[in-house]
Amino acid sequence: MNKHIRHTRTLIATAVASALLVACSSTPIQPEQVSNARIKLTELQSNQQLARQVPVAIKEAEDAVRAAEVSQGDKEKDAHLMYIAERKVDTAQALAESRLLVDQRAILSQQRERARLDSRTKEAESARTDAESARLETSAAQQEAERARSSAESARLRTLAAQQESANAQKESADAQQKTAELQRQIAELNAKQTERGLVVTLGDVLFDTDKAELKSGAATNLAKLATFLNQYQDRSIIIEGHTDNVGNEDYNQGLSQRRADSVKAWLMKQGVSSSRIVSIGKGEVSPVSGNDSASGRQLNRRVEVVIENNGTTPD
Repeated sequence: MNKHIRHTRTLIATAVASALLVACSSTPIQPEQVSNARIKLTELQSNQQLARQVPVAIKEAEDAVRAAEVSQGDKEKDAHLMYIAERKVDTAQALAESRLLVDQRAILSQQRERARLDSRTKEAESARTDAESARLETSAAQQEAERARSSAESARLRTLAAQQESANAQKESADAQQKTAELQRQIAELNAKQTERGLVVTLGDVLFDTDKAELKSGAATNLAKLATFLNQYQDRSIIIEGHTDNVGNEDYNQGLSQRRADSVKAWLMKQGVSSSRIVSIGKGEVSPVSGNDSASGRQLNRRVEVVIENNGTTPD
């Protein structure tokens, strides 16, 4: 450590002596000198190991280099500022390297101490192992018998575990089949159609009176199964789409279809379905499923479609 301190003092003294020699020189400052000082400082700042050792010295060097980069219009003054900048950079570099060396030596010392302690620990452990080996040798017959018993017990436990694992697998398979069957049953009750978007449940014009957006008193009967399904399968989100025929103004029909979709959404929310799982959209008359040139066709077009999206998807 003392040698290192003396070495550091020598570096700093050398830097100061060099500074005095440069200070006495009347050579005008050259642009490349400023550039070189900036390059050296940038390299020091980018070396995280060195930079964190001397933040104050680097700040002083940065200030000095910035001052040197601005010409004062006076060659002697510019040269003096350049000299100060170079000395600040050199001093910061030397001090950073010195402190890093101290840190590295301290780390090396700690590593050596840990190695020494590890060696002692291993020696003690080796002694304990030898003693244990001697003890085990005196009871070899007992140990052999115990191992045989343990081996038999292990075999028995493995057999039981395999049987239990097989039983669990059978139960999981049965549960999965039951869940699939239940899902298919509920889908059938909803009269849902499987599409690329998911399950589509079509509710005809039975939910609303003509030109109205309030649910009929009997609409709950048609929506109850849907609410039950959504509350049971809470990983599913839905899109409620309202549709109309082409009778009347297009803008009015779009607004009516939106209000109807919103009414269905509000009813489902009252049944416990989270609003974050529901998007309601008014499609108006733009997505007919039949021609509007007959009463029966218009009746088919007046509908609400509920798209039950596939597992894990969120409505946009």
